[in-house]
Amino acid sequence: MKVGVLGAGAWGTALAQMVASDGSEVLLWAREAQLAEEINTQRRNSAYLPDAKLAVSIRATDDLGEMAQLDAMLVVTPAQHMGGVLEAMPAFPRDLILCSKGIEAGTGRLMNHVARDNAPESDISVLSGPTFAHEVAAGLPAAVTLACSGGEEQWDRIAPHIARPAFRPYYSDDVTGAEIGGAVKNVLAIACGVVDGLQLGQNARAALIARGYAEMLRFGEALGARAETLTGLCGLGDLVLTCSSTSSRNFSLGKALGEGQSAEALMADRRTVAEGAHTAPVLVELAARHGIAMPIVAAVYDLLKGDDPSQVVKGILARPLKAEQESAG
Repeated sequence: MKVGVLGAGAWGTALAQMVASDGSEVLLWAREAQLAEEINTQRRNSAYLPDAKLAVSIRATDDLGEMAQLDAMLVVTPAQHMGGVLEAMPAFPRDLILCSKGIEAGTGRLMNHVARDNAPESDISVLSGPTFAHEVAAGLPAAVTLACSGGEEQWDRIAPHIARPAFRPYYSDDVTGAEIGGAVKNVLAIACGVVDGLQLGQNARAALIARGYAEMLRFGEALGARAETLTGLCGLGDLVLTCSSTSSRNFSLGKALGEGQSAEALMADRRTVAEGAHTAPVLVELAARHGIAMPIVAAVYDLLKGDDPSQVVKGILARPLKAEQESAG
């Protein structure tokens, strides 16, 4: 099976490095011709993954037409650009493995819906879980959910070609659950970063993770996700990782907000994408549409609009007292 990676950011490059770790040939698409040349000639991606020496079996290209000749493609473009990139492709491989975490602004579409609209003949799967790019690139152990819309037949076809000794996928057929876990946790990671930036302590962060997970679960179940999916790697596992480290772009954004930097300046200056900032507004809209209480997500949205972090936290703490398991949130 010929496997490629669409998107040469940190995560896409790390996935290419992981697949190439056993000597397999990997085609990596980069938007910029200059970046593709650097990868091919210097075995480096200095802009997005500077510490990794890339495998010789990775070949980069800026030609989308080449990607159409593959058997399977890991799609790792930023969530808000996935639709545009897929629309520009002349044809598609049989299997699209979606690795971008987010919800499309303006349409509210999950990434699998974006992919289905652009590549209706392809089989869609979602790869998601607790993974930092630099660790995967370095060959450190990681486990992920691989949710296959084509069921076990698709799993049997693609899993052996992306599994490695230090990279273990687990099977699911809950594509919606895998996507929602990855999208919602990005927004919650911003909130945990704010807690860290305000120096509110470990107790507060633990409480926020637990209450944030309750919001994720309510939202996911309302949209058809299974609770057991969201208790796994692509939900709770990913949430714990990204809410606990400045290696998370979303956590780092929240930390800077908590320290008093302006949201407008932070978003304008960031080279790498904190997807949670794009997901928060559409998530608030979808939650309101479905009647789902998501106060932490709403608070993040207020912060990104420029509200004072201390006042936003006071608002969360002043919410009415209630039973922990109350379904209304």
